[in-house]
Amino acid sequence: MTSDAYDDAFLGILLPLPRPEDEREVRELTYPRFTVLLDPARRLAAVTGVNIDGAALQDLPRTGDWDLDPRIPAVEQAGPAVYSSNDLDRGHLVRRRDPGWGSEAEARRATEATFTYPNAAPQASGFNQSKELWLGLEDHVLEFADTADERISVFTAPVLKDDDPPYRGIRVPRRFFKVAAWTTRGDGVPRLAAAGFVLDQSDLIDLREGVLDVPTLGAFRTFQVRIADIEELSGIGLGALVDADVLAKTTVRGEGAWRPLREPEDVVLG
Repeated sequence: MTSDAYDDAFLGILLPLPRPEDEREVRELTYPRFTVLLDPARRLAAVTGVNIDGAALQDLPRTGDWDLDPRIPAVEQAGPAVYSSNDLDRGHLVRRRDPGWGSEAEARRATEATFTYPNAAPQASGFNQSKELWLGLEDHVLEFADTADERISVFTAPVLKDDDPPYRGIRVPRRFFKVAAWTTRGDGVPRLAAAGFVLDQSDLIDLREGVLDVPTLGAFRTFQVRIADIEELSGIGLGALVDADVLAKTTVRGEGAWRPLREPEDVVLG
Protein backbone atom coordinates (compact mmCIF):
# COMPACT_ATOMS: atom_id res chain seq x y z
CA MET A 1 0.00 0.00 0.00
CA THR A 2 1.08 3.56 -0.69
CA SER A 3 1.76 5.56 2.46
CA ASP A 4 -0.37 8.70 2.40
CA ALA A 5 2.23 10.92 4.04
CA TYR A 6 5.93 11.52 4.43
CA ASP A 7 7.33 8.56 6.41
CA ASP A 8 9.85 9.65 9.05
CA ALA A 9 11.22 6.09 9.39
CA PHE A 10 11.76 5.59 5.66
CA LEU A 11 15.58 5.74 5.82
CA GLY A 12 15.84 3.37 8.77
CA ILE A 13 16.81 6.33 10.96
CA LEU A 14 14.07 8.45 12.47
CA LEU A 15 13.96 11.73 10.54
CA PRO A 16 10.95 13.91 11.40
CA LEU A 17 9.49 16.29 8.85
CA PRO A 18 11.11 19.73 9.35
CA ARG A 19 8.82 22.44 10.70
CA PRO A 20 8.88 26.22 11.09
CA GLU A 21 10.83 27.31 14.14
CA ASP A 22 8.41 30.13 14.89
CA GLU A 23 4.78 29.74 15.96
CA ARG A 24 3.22 30.36 12.56
CA GLU A 25 0.10 28.42 11.69
CA VAL A 26 0.45 25.67 9.08
CA ARG A 27 -1.90 23.22 7.44
CA GLU A 28 -0.54 19.67 7.33
CA LEU A 29 -1.61 18.12 4.03
CA THR A 30 -0.73 14.50 3.34
CA TYR A 31 -0.48 12.88 -0.09
CA PRO A 32 0.89 9.53 -1.37
CA ARG A 33 4.47 9.40 -0.04
CA PHE A 34 4.74 13.12 0.66
CA THR A 35 3.50 15.84 2.98
CA VAL A 36 3.07 19.57 2.50
CA LEU A 37 3.02 22.00 5.42
CA LEU A 38 1.10 24.93 3.93
CA ASP A 39 1.48 28.44 5.32
CA PRO A 40 -2.09 29.77 4.89
CA ALA A 41 -1.02 33.39 5.44
CA ARG A 42 1.46 33.18 2.53
CA ARG A 43 -0.70 30.70 0.57
CA LEU A 44 2.46 28.72 -0.19
CA ALA A 45 4.22 25.75 1.35
CA ALA A 46 6.39 26.35 4.40
CA VAL A 47 8.08 23.01 3.69
CA THR A 48 7.49 19.73 1.86
CA GLY A 49 8.91 16.27 2.49
CA VAL A 50 8.94 13.24 0.17
CA ASN A 51 10.30 9.70 0.35
CA ILE A 52 11.95 8.36 -2.82
CA ASP A 53 12.78 4.70 -3.47
CA GLY A 54 15.11 4.95 -6.45
CA ALA A 55 15.17 1.20 -6.99
CA ALA A 56 11.39 1.08 -7.49
CA LEU A 57 10.76 4.26 -9.50
CA GLN A 58 8.33 3.91 -12.40
CA ASP A 59 8.91 5.76 -15.68
CA LEU A 60 5.35 6.90 -16.32
CA PRO A 61 4.03 9.40 -18.87
CA ARG A 62 3.02 12.76 -17.46
CA THR A 63 -0.61 12.69 -16.31
CA GLY A 64 -2.51 14.92 -13.95
CA ASP A 65 -4.03 18.40 -13.94
CA TRP A 66 -3.35 21.21 -11.53
CA ASP A 67 -6.15 21.67 -9.01
CA LEU A 68 -6.85 23.19 -5.62
CA ASP A 69 -6.83 20.94 -2.58
CA PRO A 70 -10.51 20.62 -1.53
CA ARG A 71 -9.57 19.98 2.10
CA ILE A 72 -8.70 23.63 2.72
CA PRO A 73 -10.27 26.94 1.63
CA ALA A 74 -9.27 28.19 -1.82
CA VAL A 75 -8.30 31.54 -0.29
CA GLU A 76 -5.44 29.79 1.53
CA GLN A 77 -3.91 28.50 -1.73
CA ALA A 78 -2.03 30.29 -4.50
CA GLY A 79 -4.31 29.05 -7.25
CA PRO A 80 -4.58 29.40 -11.03
CA ALA A 81 -5.07 33.19 -11.04
CA VAL A 82 -1.47 33.65 -9.84
CA TYR A 83 -0.11 31.88 -12.93
CA SER A 84 -2.48 33.18 -15.61
CA SER A 85 -1.17 35.22 -18.58
CA ASN A 86 2.35 35.77 -17.29
CA ASP A 87 5.83 34.24 -17.26
CA LEU A 88 5.42 32.29 -14.03
CA ASP A 89 5.56 28.51 -13.94
CA ARG A 90 3.79 26.34 -11.42
CA GLY A 91 7.01 25.02 -9.96
CA HIS A 92 6.61 21.57 -8.42
CA LEU A 93 8.13 21.48 -4.95
CA VAL A 94 7.82 17.71 -4.66
CA ARG A 95 8.76 16.71 -8.21
CA ARG A 96 6.19 14.78 -10.21
CA ARG A 97 8.46 11.75 -10.49
CA ASP A 98 9.70 11.55 -6.90
CA PRO A 99 6.80 9.71 -5.18
CA GLY A 100 6.13 7.63 -8.31
CA TRP A 101 7.43 4.25 -7.21
CA GLY A 102 6.02 0.83 -6.36
CA SER A 103 3.33 -0.72 -8.51
CA GLU A 104 2.20 1.12 -11.61
CA ALA A 105 -1.13 2.02 -10.00
CA GLU A 106 0.55 3.27 -6.83
CA ALA A 107 3.07 5.28 -8.80
CA ARG A 108 0.43 6.90 -11.01
CA ARG A 109 -1.70 7.86 -8.01
CA ALA A 110 1.32 9.42 -6.33
CA THR A 111 2.60 11.35 -9.34
CA GLU A 112 -0.83 12.76 -10.09
CA ALA A 113 -1.14 13.93 -6.49
CA THR A 114 1.82 16.28 -7.02
CA PHE A 115 -0.41 18.44 -9.27
CA THR A 116 -2.03 20.25 -6.35
CA TYR A 117 -1.56 23.94 -5.76
CA PRO A 118 -0.16 23.60 -2.22
CA ASN A 119 2.72 21.70 -3.89
CA ALA A 120 3.37 24.55 -6.34
CA ALA A 121 5.31 27.79 -6.02
CA PRO A 122 5.81 30.52 -8.61
CA GLN A 123 9.05 30.21 -10.53
CA ALA A 124 10.23 32.29 -13.47
CA SER A 125 9.64 30.40 -16.69
CA GLY A 126 12.29 29.26 -19.13
CA PHE A 127 14.90 26.57 -18.63
CA ASN A 128 18.63 27.08 -18.47
CA GLN A 129 21.48 24.97 -17.14
CA SER A 130 21.01 26.11 -13.55
CA LYS A 131 17.33 25.24 -13.44
CA GLU A 132 17.90 21.91 -15.14
CA LEU A 133 20.55 21.17 -12.54
CA TRP A 134 18.10 22.06 -9.75
CA LEU A 135 15.48 19.72 -11.17
CA GLY A 136 18.00 16.88 -11.38
CA LEU A 137 19.53 17.13 -7.91
CA GLU A 138 17.42 14.29 -6.49
CA ASP A 139 18.53 12.00 -9.32
CA HIS A 140 22.16 12.90 -8.72
CA VAL A 141 21.89 12.15 -5.00
CA LEU A 142 20.12 8.85 -5.72
CA GLU A 143 22.98 7.77 -7.96
CA PHE A 144 25.43 8.48 -5.18
CA ALA A 145 23.50 7.31 -2.12
CA ASP A 146 25.46 4.59 -0.34
CA THR A 147 22.49 2.35 0.31
CA ALA A 148 21.45 -1.04 -1.06
CA ASP A 149 17.92 0.20 -1.67
CA GLU A 150 18.77 3.66 -3.02
CA ARG A 151 16.42 5.52 -0.71
CA ILE A 152 16.47 9.25 -0.04
CA SER A 153 14.16 11.74 1.62
CA VAL A 154 13.99 15.25 0.21
CA PHE A 155 12.72 18.46 1.78
CA THR A 156 11.97 21.39 -0.53
CA ALA A 157 10.36 24.78 0.02
CA PRO A 158 10.30 28.39 -1.02
CA VAL A 159 12.18 30.70 1.33
CA LEU A 160 9.33 32.89 2.59
CA LYS A 161 10.48 36.41 3.46
CA ASP A 162 8.42 39.44 4.48
CA ASP A 163 10.05 41.55 1.77
CA ASP A 164 9.28 39.15 -1.10
CA PRO A 165 7.67 41.18 -3.91
CA PRO A 166 3.84 41.30 -3.86
CA TYR A 167 1.94 40.01 -6.88
CA ARG A 168 -1.73 39.08 -7.32
CA GLY A 169 -2.42 38.60 -3.63
CA ILE A 170 0.74 36.63 -2.81
CA ARG A 171 4.42 37.41 -2.40
CA VAL A 172 6.72 35.76 -4.95
CA PRO A 173 9.65 33.98 -3.24
CA ARG A 174 13.08 34.89 -4.51
CA ARG A 175 14.75 31.70 -3.31
CA PHE A 176 14.04 28.02 -2.78
CA PHE A 177 15.87 25.43 -0.72
CA LYS A 178 16.28 21.70 -1.01
CA VAL A 179 17.82 19.27 1.48
CA ALA A 180 18.40 15.65 0.44
CA ALA A 181 19.05 12.99 3.09
CA TRP A 182 20.22 9.39 2.83
CA THR A 183 22.03 6.81 4.94
CA THR A 184 25.58 5.51 4.69
CA ARG A 185 26.55 2.07 5.92
CA GLY A 186 30.30 1.98 5.34
CA ASP A 187 30.97 0.26 8.68
CA GLY A 188 27.69 -1.60 8.86
CA VAL A 189 26.06 1.03 11.05
CA PRO A 190 23.53 3.27 9.30
CA ARG A 191 24.38 6.94 9.60
CA LEU A 192 22.49 9.93 8.29
CA ALA A 193 24.06 12.05 5.54
CA ALA A 194 22.56 15.15 3.95
CA ALA A 195 23.27 17.90 1.44
CA GLY A 196 21.64 21.32 1.14
CA PHE A 197 21.00 23.50 -1.89
CA VAL A 198 19.55 26.92 -2.71
CA LEU A 199 18.03 28.11 -5.99
CA ASP A 200 18.06 31.89 -6.40
CA GLN A 201 15.72 33.52 -8.92
CA SER A 202 16.12 37.07 -7.60
CA ASP A 203 17.58 38.31 -10.88
CA LEU A 204 14.64 36.90 -12.83
CA ILE A 205 11.77 38.64 -11.08
CA ASP A 206 11.00 42.34 -11.42
CA LEU A 207 7.69 43.39 -9.87
CA ARG A 208 8.51 47.02 -9.13
CA GLU A 209 5.71 48.28 -11.35
CA GLY A 210 3.26 45.62 -10.16
CA VAL A 211 3.70 43.67 -13.40
CA LEU A 212 5.83 40.55 -13.79
CA ASP A 213 8.87 41.15 -15.97
CA VAL A 214 11.35 38.34 -16.62
CA PRO A 215 14.62 39.67 -18.09
CA THR A 216 15.66 37.65 -21.12
CA LEU A 217 19.27 37.54 -19.94
CA GLY A 218 18.50 36.60 -16.35
CA ALA A 219 19.68 33.36 -14.86
CA PHE A 220 18.72 30.91 -12.17
CA ARG A 221 21.59 30.42 -9.77
CA THR A 222 22.04 27.15 -7.90
CA PHE A 223 24.29 26.75 -4.88
CA GLN A 224 25.30 24.01 -2.47
CA VAL A 225 25.23 25.56 0.98
CA ARG A 226 25.63 24.58 4.59
CA ILE A 227 22.36 23.17 5.94
CA ALA A 228 22.84 25.39 8.98
CA ASP A 229 22.68 28.36 6.59
CA ILE A 230 19.41 27.06 5.15
CA GLU A 231 17.96 26.73 8.63
CA GLU A 232 18.92 30.31 9.45
CA LEU A 233 17.77 31.66 6.09
CA SER A 234 14.40 29.91 6.02
CA GLY A 235 13.38 29.72 9.68
CA ILE A 236 12.68 26.01 9.18
CA GLY A 237 14.10 23.76 11.90
CA LEU A 238 16.22 21.10 10.17
CA GLY A 239 17.23 19.18 13.27
CA ALA A 240 19.59 16.26 12.71
CA LEU A 241 20.11 17.29 9.09
CA VAL A 242 22.42 20.11 10.22
CA ASP A 243 24.88 17.70 11.86
CA ALA A 244 24.55 15.22 8.97
CA ASP A 245 25.73 17.80 6.41
CA VAL A 246 28.37 16.34 4.07
CA LEU A 247 30.05 19.71 3.59
CA ALA A 248 33.15 19.93 5.75
CA LYS A 249 32.37 21.30 9.19
CA THR A 250 35.22 23.77 8.71
CA THR A 251 33.45 25.37 5.76
CA VAL A 252 32.86 29.05 6.44
CA ARG A 253 29.17 29.85 6.85
CA GLY A 254 27.26 32.63 5.12
CA GLU A 255 26.41 33.53 1.54
CA GLY A 256 29.98 34.40 0.72
CA ALA A 257 30.87 30.73 1.17
CA TRP A 258 28.00 29.30 -0.89
CA ARG A 259 29.28 26.90 -3.53
CA PRO A 260 27.97 27.78 -7.02
CA LEU A 261 26.92 24.77 -9.09
CA ARG A 262 27.18 24.62 -12.86
CA GLU A 263 26.98 20.87 -13.40
CA PRO A 264 26.27 17.78 -11.27
CA GLU A 265 29.98 17.09 -10.83
CA ASP A 266 30.26 20.29 -8.76
CA VAL A 267 28.08 18.79 -6.02
CA VAL A 268 29.83 17.54 -2.88
CA LEU A 269 28.18 14.40 -1.51
CA GLY A 270 30.92 12.70 0.43
